[in-house]
Amino acid sequence: MASKHHLRICLPLFLVTLAALASSCATTHGSVTAEDKGWLEPSPSLKRRIDDEAKRVPYTHGVERIELIRWFATVGEPAYPKLLELAADPREDVAIAAYAAIGATRDSRLIPYLEQIEIHDGPDAVDLRLERARTLLRLGDWGAAPTLIAGLSDERMFTRALCSQALNEATKENFGFDPKAEPAQNTEAIAKWQAWWKERSADDLLPKIAAPEKKPSGD
Repeated sequence: MASKHHLRICLPLFLVTLAALASSCATTHGSVTAEDKGWLEPSPSLKRRIDDEAKRVPYTHGVERIELIRWFATVGEPAYPKLLELAADPREDVAIAAYAAIGATRDSRLIPYLEQIEIHDGPDAVDLRLERARTLLRLGDWGAAPTLIAGLSDERMFTRALCSQALNEATKENFGFDPKAEPAQNTEAIAKWQAWWKERSADDLLPKIAAPEKKPSGD
């Protein structure tokens, strides 16, 4: 448990740097293919490596997992189907790793497919929804902001810190929020975030993300 929380705290700091390196570079389990979505197809050798590296994800920790996330993010488009498959994995730490790699790609085309991933109610549901919201905001989906603003009131300090970091990275705003303080001490800052979103959500210039096209089923 401690190692998982340590990974979640370290990932945002790592991904700020990774995003600059990877800038050029939904679905349910395993149903997305590069051919279906028009993404770049990997070569046979790269596909084998993508599959092999994906199998390693559940068994990596700490720096090793961060390096694996870096690799998937820099591979980019040819790895998208596998990353979306991993993001739908029922194991929280596997899904979180996939979200981290997807967010680092900065590719907004992934937004509709992330939104289609079903997150079932359960002990990990809150954390997974927050991780998805962080990823969506990194990809440019402002509609994820309310989930992260709600996360500022979470009883866990590391969760408040991750939500605050994601909002600050996207908006360059802070409103005096201190993740180390108790939620009651951040009432004014959270109210400012809520007011910011109310004003922002009324903006006609708020980006709208199109849903992915459904290919007609052929007989």
